[in-house]
Amino acid sequence: MQSKGAIKFFAIALTLVCIYQLSFTLVTRNIENDAREYANGDPILERNYLDSISSLPVYNLLVKNYTYQECKERELNLGLDLKGGMNVTLEVSVEEMIRAMANNSTDATFVKALALAKNMQTNSQDDFVTLFGQAFSQVDPNAKLAAVFSTRELQDRVKFDSTNDDVLKVIREEAEAAIDRSFNILRTRIDKFGVTQPNIQRLAGGRILIELPGVKEPERVRKLLQGTAKLEFWETYENKEVFDYLNTINTLLGNDVDGVAPVADTLAATAVTTDTLLAAATDTVNETESLLSKIEADSSKADTSGQASFEEFSKKNPLFAVLSPAIFQNEQGQSEYRQGPVVGFAATKDTSKVNSILAREDVIAKLPKDLKLLWTVKPIDNESKVLELIAIKVSGVDQKAPLEGDVITDARQDFGQLDSRPEITMNMNPEGAKQWRRLTSENIGRSIAIVLDDYVYSYPTVQGEISGGRSSITGRFEINEAKDLANILKAGKLPAPARIVEEAVVGPSLGQEAINAGLMSFVISLVLVLLFMVLYYSNAGWVADLALFANVFFVFGVLASLGAVLTLPGIAGIVLTIGMAVDANILIFERIREELANGKGMRLAISDGYKMAFSSIIDSNVTTLLTGIILYIFGSGPIQGFATTLIIGICTSLFAAIFLTRLVFDARVEKGKTINFSNRYTEGAFKNMKINFIGKRKMAYIISSTIIIIGIVSFVVRGFNFGVDFKGGRSYVVRFDQDASTVDVRNTLAGAFGTAPEVKTFGANNQVKITTTYLISDASETADSKVETALINGLGIQPDQIMSSQKVGPTIADDIKTSAIWSILFSMIVIFLYILIRFKRWQFSAGALAALAHDVLIVLSLFSLLHGIVPFSLEIDQAFIAAVLTVIGYSINDTVIVFDRIREFLHIHHKKTDMKPVINDALNSTMSRTINTSLTIFFVLLAIFLFGGEVIRGFSFALLMGIVVGTYSSLFIATPIVVDLMKDDSEIKPVVSPFAKA
Repeated sequence: MQSKGAIKFFAIALTLVCIYQLSFTLVTRNIENDAREYANGDPILERNYLDSISSLPVYNLLVKNYTYQECKERELNLGLDLKGGMNVTLEVSVEEMIRAMANNSTDATFVKALALAKNMQTNSQDDFVTLFGQAFSQVDPNAKLAAVFSTRELQDRVKFDSTNDDVLKVIREEAEAAIDRSFNILRTRIDKFGVTQPNIQRLAGGRILIELPGVKEPERVRKLLQGTAKLEFWETYENKEVFDYLNTINTLLGNDVDGVAPVADTLAATAVTTDTLLAAATDTVNETESLLSKIEADSSKADTSGQASFEEFSKKNPLFAVLSPAIFQNEQGQSEYRQGPVVGFAATKDTSKVNSILAREDVIAKLPKDLKLLWTVKPIDNESKVLELIAIKVSGVDQKAPLEGDVITDARQDFGQLDSRPEITMNMNPEGAKQWRRLTSENIGRSIAIVLDDYVYSYPTVQGEISGGRSSITGRFEINEAKDLANILKAGKLPAPARIVEEAVVGPSLGQEAINAGLMSFVISLVLVLLFMVLYYSNAGWVADLALFANVFFVFGVLASLGAVLTLPGIAGIVLTIGMAVDANILIFERIREELANGKGMRLAISDGYKMAFSSIIDSNVTTLLTGIILYIFGSGPIQGFATTLIIGICTSLFAAIFLTRLVFDARVEKGKTINFSNRYTEGAFKNMKINFIGKRKMAYIISSTIIIIGIVSFVVRGFNFGVDFKGGRSYVVRFDQDASTVDVRNTLAGAFGTAPEVKTFGANNQVKITTTYLISDASETADSKVETALINGLGIQPDQIMSSQKVGPTIADDIKTSAIWSILFSMIVIFLYILIRFKRWQFSAGALAALAHDVLIVLSLFSLLHGIVPFSLEIDQAFIAAVLTVIGYSINDTVIVFDRIREFLHIHHKKTDMKPVINDALNSTMSRTINTSLTIFFVLLAIFLFGGEVIRGFSFALLMGIVVGTYSSLFIATPIVVDLMKDDSEIKPVVSPFAKA
């Protein structure tokens, strides 16, 4: 072998780099073990310990001392499924951005076009701007976008004579800019959130992927990511200035309901009733008792005072039945208006009723045009659950706030000087300071409302002019809430709302269980492979085992060097790499055995064995590598993790199997040491086999066709068990204290969700997987927490019993499904072209493609036939697509090796008139390699299936079935089809491999 020195240098350099990169992981693990022992089970104490040493040097390496934080940033990253945490895909709402660009235009064509584009988005891969342009033309072909977008902000870019294409170009540019700004703002927010090793990347279609390992507060993350941070400072109305309007509306609605009483009589009756009821209410600085609560408490009692019952009162006073006016009783027993901008109180559950009343056209007509009513962000106290309604004064033609959040230069969490409660302190730029000074000087004695995302956080009364641009926001904050809000304000306002369209949450305990299961499957599979190689190939097997250890070490080292994330499917990829890594050694060893059987000496047999196996090894690994690359490009999250380890594993296994083993063998030969490639039990295994593969092809066609036809019938009749990846929805893995009945869980949640969810046992009998579409189309920020609350309350469980959760919106589910189909089709096209180039005949490509289609259809058939029958989940999801693509990779690997041996035999025996026996001999000659490799990978996958955990059991089952079917198709489908596609034996001509002389 040439260039031994270069290979040794590269191997030593790669080993040192891997040791260097992995050393950081060892350091952080030791420190975290010390923290765990110190905390003695207290997570807060453990976190405080790690925080205290975060900036201290803990690792001295040559010329640099590394702090714990620096070591943490360089350690081997664990994915969410191993470490626990949250994976979120956000979609920037281009629809809202377009609406804002048009200044919330009410143009009928514009409004209809937006609604139509949103509907079109569900079944289209086009971006929203394109869909909006199509919808606008569809609603009114003669309408002009310039008429809608000729705003003051866009006057330099959109003219009245601009074409629709010109306007769409401007909208697209703004959309791209908005997505870029959103990405940067979200990255800043995440960086300040304090998560170790966060990952944020921009995806296609205006989507942003964020991974937050170790996060234990999903609701806090949702608020942080989805908050648009639209900060506004508004002038306010006084309560007494608004009460008459509310009273008029209340009377108007009461008159509508009653339909008989004259307006004057109703006003009088309402005034008396309201005054009587309000006299019973009290108001203090810290507590407010809602009139509604008082009325509800008294409604069940007998009406001894002559007042009407609550039901009668609510009929005549629809507004005041759900909104208590801000009036209190003074020391003299008289009713007075509360000072300030609070005009009413309502129970949290009744705010939607108040909103629906205030949204009526006849009600809006009774209110001043410059009046806007907004709710406070939090209840007055946790017990009453009462929100305040604040009267905002809107001034100016553009209806914008006098001062907005873009003037904020700094914001931080602080504590109030008087009450020591958490608050947010803000600093403004010079222009903001000037406006703030003017605003406060003009409103001395009145309140200024501080509004964030249309909720009032505080409404302080201005005591005097404030200069310098420094102010604060108070509002009954928890410390974390104040920190997150300050973070959002400092990072900036999102140019358009970002909504979570896909989400996965994994609890830390489930992550630890995944690590344990993954390690067990890894160790068991590794031991099986090591034992097999030694038992079958004698002391040459020890050399293969050494290369295998080196390969695994290199995989982990390269992962750490690249900053890649190790996921549970990634561990499966490494375990599969172990099985595939020995394939190259098996190919080489079988070739060396053949050369030894032909009478060659050990040195020459080893040299020729490596040369003869080289072509097959390269062809088979390149096709698998192509599949891995396609998987990485089209996949996301866990699938990318699997593809990453697969790609790295293929590269490192080639180096270890071809070069490292050769160095060891050459060294042993030079020292005159004995090398055995078999023992007395395996020396003659699989020799002189005479299976007539070509002659049995019709029987194979019938068997395969029958299974595929049954599968197609099953597709139509039973369908598939689609996961939330492909159908949209939410899924939760819930663990109970005792065994749970899926029927009972389904019936219990039918009331909570409105419809019965899908419930299946997930692993142990006390663990279930619940899938529901409840509120999946609700884009509000509170939808996720509503569903989770309904689940917890419905089942009567604690939040920590939800082991993991996943959410996929309808639009992204369609995108995932489409990309999955394209990834399979594209991989087949690439493989077809590669084989066409390598073997120079379309028949070989067609045979390989037919075998791949056969394998995919068989696996799909099994998943359709067996779902609901076998005691584990057989969902069609992203992990299944990863399995199918892996099966394609393995199948083509096997097929190419078979084709390569056929090519070799045709080159040797090209003078024979009947080539079918030659092809049969070529197939029989590969049986030793085929069976050994297939058995090795099968046992590896069996270890993953049995011990890898419930999360990837369906995934590993698909791989198991795929390996069996792929081995069968390489022999009984791919090659026979090549033979049948040849018109006669004269077409079966030899093709020389370009690697034959390597």
